[in-house]
Amino acid sequence: MQKIDLPERPNWREKAEELGFTFATMHDQPYWDETSCYAFSLDEVENRIEDPSTALHGMCLEAVDYILGREDLLDQLCIPEAHRDYIADSWQRRDPSLYGRFDLVYDGEGPAKLLEYNADTPTSLYESAAFQWQWFEDQQAAGILNAEDDQFNGIHEAIVDHLHATFAEGTDLHFTAMSGNPEDYATVESLGWAAREAGLGAHYTDLEQIALSDEGQFLDDQDRVIGILFKLYPWEDLLRDDYANHLASSGCQVIEPAWKALLSNKGLLPVLWEMFEGHENLLPAFFASDVDAALSGSGSAARAVQARFERAEAALKTGYVSKPVFSREGASIAIVEGGQQTEVATHSDYDAHPRIIQAYQPLPVMGGFRPVIGSWIVGDTCAGMGIREDQSRITQDLSRFKPHFIRA
Repeated sequence: MQKIDLPERPNWREKAEELGFTFATMHDQPYWDETSCYAFSLDEVENRIEDPSTALHGMCLEAVDYILGREDLLDQLCIPEAHRDYIADSWQRRDPSLYGRFDLVYDGEGPAKLLEYNADTPTSLYESAAFQWQWFEDQQAAGILNAEDDQFNGIHEAIVDHLHATFAEGTDLHFTAMSGNPEDYATVESLGWAAREAGLGAHYTDLEQIALSDEGQFLDDQDRVIGILFKLYPWEDLLRDDYANHLASSGCQVIEPAWKALLSNKGLLPVLWEMFEGHENLLPAFFASDVDAALSGSGSAARAVQARFERAEAALKTGYVSKPVFSREGASIAIVEGGQQTEVATHSDYDAHPRIIQAYQPLPVMGGFRPVIGSWIVGDTCAGMGIREDQSRITQDLSRFKPHFIRA
């Protein structure tokens, strides 16, 4: 893994504008940045990122069964009691999932470590699947990259194939996101594009425009009944909306399915550590309520986790990250080292939520920035990756997206 300076394509901004990539610059800062890129060997990609990501997803599926069998875990994950049967039913039916994104820390040396699973509403899809592939082809055509180089990027094709295998040809899918957010719209438009390529109907409506019919069915902005809905709206919010009371009876199939509410929650991390303690791609993690007293020296860890905590205690006392069970773009996350808080996110939107702690694994520093690998799961398999980097130790909303390539 290396960071390499490369010349920008002279016309990439015009291409971005032409393609509707309107958020290539955000907050007056570059979001898409091709002044440099990351280079990997094929062995790194296959054995350190692709295969471990597919295996991690399989572990997460095992965790769904495990969580649904434990009311105490559903409590700790803050799953509303009124909708637990709805979630369990979606899992029993194996309602189909489309995609997700693992965030991994990888430094080119040891195994990649899981930071979190964006299993429900991951963005950066357009940049990962489409725009960085165009960058790769353009740089090859310009002779900047070698003809033998490659990119780990079969994301779009995998989504097309998965949709084609999941739904009968001609099936209508609806896609929705909150209005006024270009990044969210690019994600759902990318998925709609894939659906049309798979021979399906694809209709977009703003989330705020979805209505409820007298018969209890969801309707789009043209009063068409929504039978299958991809919603770029997190389950932790949806399950607390009034519309949640109509989900089970509406006849609407939702993507991502309700069981993904258990995996898009950072409470998944201590569950995985409980189930697969010591796995090379996991970091020690605990519910904060179980270990706060032990970490502060005011008491002991909860009996159920005490032995596991003692095995991880040295690492956690060196450093850990405190995360709310719900959070976006690094908000309300803090780094604690040697018992002292050494860095905290600039946004505190999720401070009120219960927390987990996870052993601190520093991101590598390359050219003054810290990269995070986003490995994309489509169906049950890793299909590609994208990279974001930040100058902060907490990857936040001013991070930059960087393209990558593979060189033998």
